[in-house]
This record gives sequence, C-alpha cells and structure tokens, in this order.
Amino acid sequence: MVPTGLADIFRGLRSRRVEEEQAARQNPFLAEAFLKEKLEGQRIAAWARTGALLASGVLITFQNASWSVLYFHGLLLVFIALGWAQLRYATVGQSRIELALILADLALLAVTLTVPNPFAPRDFPTAMIFRFENFPYFFIILALATLAYSWRTVLTMGVAFAAIWFLAVLGVALLGTTDRQLGAYVTAAFAAIPAMRDLVDPNSVVWPIRIQEMVIFFLVSAILALRGQRSNALLIRQAGIAAERANLSRYFPPSLVDQLASSNSDIGAVRSQDVAVLFADIVGFTQLAERESPETVMRLLRRCHSVFEQAIFSNGGTLDKYLGDGVMATFGTPEVSPADCANALAAAGDIVAGVEAANAELAAAGSPQVRISVGVHFGPAILGNIGSKRRLEFATLGDAVNVASRLEAATRDLSCHIVASDAVVSRVADGALKGDFRRVPKLSLRGRAAPIDVWVA
Repeated sequence: MVPTGLADIFRGLRSRRVEEEQAARQNPFLAEAFLKEKLEGQRIAAWARTGALLASGVLITFQNASWSVLYFHGLLLVFIALGWAQLRYATVGQSRIELALILADLALLAVTLTVPNPFAPRDFPTAMIFRFENFPYFFIILALATLAYSWRTVLTMGVAFAAIWFLAVLGVALLGTTDRQLGAYVTAAFAAIPAMRDLVDPNSVVWPIRIQEMVIFFLVSAILALRGQRSNALLIRQAGIAAERANLSRYFPPSLVDQLASSNSDIGAVRSQDVAVLFADIVGFTQLAERESPETVMRLLRRCHSVFEQAIFSNGGTLDKYLGDGVMATFGTPEVSPADCANALAAAGDIVAGVEAANAELAAAGSPQVRISVGVHFGPAILGNIGSKRRLEFATLGDAVNVASRLEAATRDLSCHIVASDAVVSRVADGALKGDFRRVPKLSLRGRAAPIDVWVA
C-alpha cells in the first residue's frame, strides 16, 4: 500500500503534468517556448555529450594504455551516436522513439560498467568490476538529460535506472565468474569480521552499496526533476505574460505596450477623463456585402481594418474595438497627452488617405472600391473594465463616444469623409491642422438637443 504522503506527491506531479499540457494547448506562445527550449537544450546536450565522451575516451586511455581500450572507444562512439539520434528525434510531448533511445543509453551504460572487456585478459572475478568506481558515469548521462528533457522524463530516468541497474547487478551476481580459492582466503582472513569480509570479498557484488547507488541516483533525479518542474512553472508564467503583451498590442500602439506591461497601476480601474474619440466606418457596407461574394467582402474588410490599425497606432491611439465594418479608437487612453486631439485628426486623415490608396490597388485588381467616413470628438468619458469576472473588457463610455458616433453618421448628409467637432479642432495648434477643413456651424445631431459647431473635410 502506498503511503498517503507519497501518494499525494504522485498525484501532485500528475496534476502538474496535466496543467502543463493544457496550458501548452491553450497558449501558442507556451507551446512555442517549450519547443524552442527543448530543441535548444537538445542541441546543447548533444554537443556537451560529445565533448564529455571524447574527454572520457582520453581519460580511459591513460588509465588503461593497451589495445583493449579500443573496445571502450567503440562504445563511446555508440554513445555519441545515441546523443545525436536523440537530437534527430527530439520533440515536445511523449515520444516512443526518444524514450527508447533514453532507455538504450541507460542499458548500454549498465552493460559497459558490468560486463568485462572481452578483449582484455580476465584474471579476476566479474564482481571486481564494481571496485573500479565507474558508477559516476551515470550522473553524466543524467546531467545531460536535464539540458534536453522535461522534468517528467528525468524522473522516469531515475525509476528506469533503478530497474536496469538492479538487473545488471543481479546478472553479475548470478552469471559472473568467481574465484573460489581467493574467496576462501578472504573468508578465512576475515572470519571474525563478517561485515569486512563482505566488503573485500572479490566474488561479492556488495549489495548494500549497489542499493545505495540506486537510491542516490533516484533521489538526485527526483531533485533535478523538481527543479525542472519549477523552471516549467516559470516558463508558463513568462508565456502568459507574452500572451498578455500580445493581447495588449491588439489595442494599444507598440510603443505603449512595454509601458503598460511594466506599470504597477491598474489601467482597468474606473475613472473619468477627457479623451478624443474616433469612429470610422465603411459607407454602404451592407449593400456591398449583399452583392459581393463572402471572400471578396472579407478581403475588403481586412484591407480596411489594416488601414485603420496602422493609422491609429502610428498616431498613438488605442484601438478600442472593431464594430463590424467600422472601428472605434480613443486618443488619451490610458494616459492623457496634450497632442491627443491633433493625433486623432491626423489618424482620421491617414485613414482616408490609406483607404484611397487601397482603392487604387483594388481597382487595379478589378475589385470593388469602398468609401470611408470618420467622426472625431473630444470630451469627457468614463473608462474602466466592464463585464463579468469570466470576461472583462476595457471600455470607453459616455457622451464623447456618442457624439463621435453621431459625427461619423453625419458625413452622409454633409457629403464628406471627416466630421470633427469644434472641441477637437480648437485644441489643435495653428498650422497643425492638416487637410482641407471647412467650418460648419450649428450642426444638429440625432439625440442631442443643442447643435454643435463642426469642421468637415
């Protein structure tokens, strides 16, 4: 029966594995990070393994300067080939080929350390091979594995090693050669000290020490696996941050994303402030969607959205939301700037110019052209997160938003592309107003009792 504490550990490890797999499926940034980390680690491990094994080849040559050492050099070449094979089949997730290569590593090393060199003269019992203290070579394989494999694989290696090493030692104990006469001498010499006799008996595999090796190797692999799991948790958090930054970049200009990501303030806190609001819309989109194919409609829509995004972000605006064939943007969120009104008008001009350039491309391709309308207003608005706990959305609400929407709709009656309120234009420095604007006083807007002065272009 598994102890409760140990069972809790295994359940916790399984839970972390499931969490990592779910996070990788849901977050493309995390999946990409896992793959990049795995392949980079595998490349480093392959080169490090090659260097370490070549160094080992030089070391054993000094330890045993004879032709029989070429047997071990041949085995080292096999180990190097296994390392590059693991790089060749490296992948994220479960892989039977990778697992087979890892088990081949452990099994081959166990054979190398327990089966005597067939080309060397064997004048001692097989169990004497354990006296050469070659076991630390297993730790080289384990250390290299931490560079390339997940914490789950490292932990699996610890368990697999215990089984492989037990079988290797058992094979030596049951099938290895012995020297009965030498064993009898040791028994007679240490008859009064049985514990000492077992340690120095050349025919004994010294099971207590072999068991100790298994336990220590497993504990080290478990500790390294725990360290790997903590690294994965950090990678998951970093990938989450990357996803949040990518989400921010959908709404804010790239220059502002870094500032928002590093800010300690809550941009979603409800507050009231003056902002410049811009609405842009494709005129007659409903009729266009009726007569054109879905592929054509989506191609036109994406082209216009690209123009909107470029114009808004290049002028320091925030893309508040897409509204089907239109867009709403704000200037002065999340931080107010003296240039907000000038930036909003510049974005309006860039949208009109961008759509005109797109129309030229569409005409050359034989596609229908579109007409754009833009409304801009400046005034008080309410900013903050709206929605439920399951889905929050940063929104801008209030009179400034309503007026800007009405101004965009007024372009149809005024036969123009841009309608900007006097509240916006009056805050732009002389000479900074670009485009051929003319003033239209006392424009009545639907839903508002008092008319306002506007500028059209």
